[in-house]
Amino acid sequence: HNFKKIGGNKVNRYLDLSEEVRKAIEDQRPIVALESTIISHGMPYPQNVETALKVEEIIREHGAVPATIGIIGGRLKAGLTSEEIDYMGRAKNIAKVSRRDIPYLIAHKRDGATTVASTMIIASMAGIRVFATGGVGGVHRGAEKTMDISADLEELAMTEVAVVCAGAKSILDLGLTLEYLETKGVPVLGYQTEELPAFYTRKSGFGVDYKVDTPKEIADILRTKWDLGLKGGALIANPIPEEYSKDADLITRVIEDAVKEAEVLGIKGKDTTPFLLAKIKEITGGESLESNIQLVYNNARLAAEIAVSL
Repeated sequence: HNFKKIGGNKVNRYLDLSEEVRKAIEDQRPIVALESTIISHGMPYPQNVETALKVEEIIREHGAVPATIGIIGGRLKAGLTSEEIDYMGRAKNIAKVSRRDIPYLIAHKRDGATTVASTMIIASMAGIRVFATGGVGGVHRGAEKTMDISADLEELAMTEVAVVCAGAKSILDLGLTLEYLETKGVPVLGYQTEELPAFYTRKSGFGVDYKVDTPKEIADILRTKWDLGLKGGALIANPIPEEYSKDADLITRVIEDAVKEAEVLGIKGKDTTPFLLAKIKEITGGESLESNIQLVYNNARLAAEIAVSL
């Protein structure tokens, strides 16, 4: 009773598909999932909405169907309309949703912007296997004391969705993040790179598991993984385009200073990331926002090519 059938797929009764996404599922066309946290929490209006619509356009230009994911009025949505994207961009107090929050928001018929973890869950319910985002969450600095580890990593261990990202922001402990992914058996594939990119910069000093050179090669690895019945997703690290990349040493210095300041001010838990990102933006004079937008476009292109190959 919890499912309805669409194009041979069983779809959860809490999930609504847009007309475009429903048709793509029925016709077995390639689909790329997109998150909504970037719309509600990642950028100011109207840049957030313009970016979200442009990302959808890039995916269509590369032969796939975009499915922006969110929660509106307690309904899980795979494929937001442009009106719904505008609503997510304007509305105040939209909850930021991870796995633990989904039941509460549905039961209370609330709105929610999905993070990497919750976007993966809803994409998987719709049978979508490829997802493009900006950066992925990870193990926070000092996690050996705080246990502050993003639910994104746990989701990658459980849910069969490939996440295309520009690595993780170096406000995290990248070494521990890679260790955690290895423990959970999540492959980290570097697209045309042997080094894990660190969001604003192409460099981190940490290696990926495997360098892969083409979208087809990535699709072959994903298909093989899932055909073998190996559960969980994969992380595809796609470095920010060279011309938007920031100097790694500068970003590291800015972050280390901001981390110290957060400690002095007693900023902890989920307030840490917004504080650190605001500091980076302040010091880089807003250039970091342009970099953020460009790396999302770059990930959308690669994700569409992988989805087409799959």
